[in-house]
Amino acid sequence: MNDNSGRGRARLLIVGCGDIGLRVAALARTRYRLLALTSSPQRLEQLRAAGIVPIVGNLDQPETLWRLARLAPQRVLMLAPPGETAGARDLRSRHLISRLKQSGILSGPGKKALRVVYASTTGVYGDCAGEWVPETRPCRPQTERAQRRCDAERLWRSAGAARGWRVGLLRIPGIYDAQSRSPRARLERGLPVLEPDEDVYTNHIHADDLARLCLLALDRARPGRVYNVSDDSALRMGDYFDLAADLYGLPRPRRVARVQAEQAGLSSMMLSFMRESRRLDNTRMKAELGAWLRYADVSLGLKA
Repeated sequence: MNDNSGRGRARLLIVGCGDIGLRVAALARTRYRLLALTSSPQRLEQLRAAGIVPIVGNLDQPETLWRLARLAPQRVLMLAPPGETAGARDLRSRHLISRLKQSGILSGPGKKALRVVYASTTGVYGDCAGEWVPETRPCRPQTERAQRRCDAERLWRSAGAARGWRVGLLRIPGIYDAQSRSPRARLERGLPVLEPDEDVYTNHIHADDLARLCLLALDRARPGRVYNVSDDSALRMGDYFDLAADLYGLPRPRRVARVQAEQAGLSSMMLSFMRESRRLDNTRMKAELGAWLRYADVSLGLKA
């Protein structure tokens, strides 16, 4: 087991400590005392083995979050997605913010500001017809999933402004790597992509780069600031899968019209991605977070 008992280090609470949270923990264990909220007793040993102190609680059951008010974390990384049953509202963020307000680390005279990074999604922009999208573009979410993210962003920014917390918002596109998050399984299933004249632009970030960006944002994000955290690629979805197929030595996916794609067994989430086209401007991420991407292009990340 990794030793995470060192005194004097700031406490980092990771909420939603799945794959990305564990990657963050691996980078941060010598700097922070790591805590993670989990609703699964089966994950306690996994978290402890990663040098993380597990805190049992469920964001959907606010009465179970009482321990958070006693932790007084100096850093919070909110990676948990909104629940699926509240329409356009994110009750999970509401419940977490309520408990953090009761913590002993509230900002004020003689106290350090709580730093929070909230992991949002670029889906909040909606369809942008392939245009380049800076963070100043108005949000026009087209799905309830994206509407819940917009609600969460508003909640966190409002809490930060009211309490003096330094809250940074990361708008994250498609996360990938060369293992469990690779497009290989989709290619092996033979699922189609859109014809070139109907195809959409997609955006990506490698999971390792995202973990590093989360830590950079905890230190460097400006209060209430939004950041597009994306690599430098500007590919249409079909071209992305063609590139992956060539790298993996697999057949390229067949191209179909949009109406055919909707009848081809694709998930509702994938179909929603096929209705939105945008290219992310990551200038602010590089300028303000000082971000250096290990995998600036998806071809590098897929080969890793």
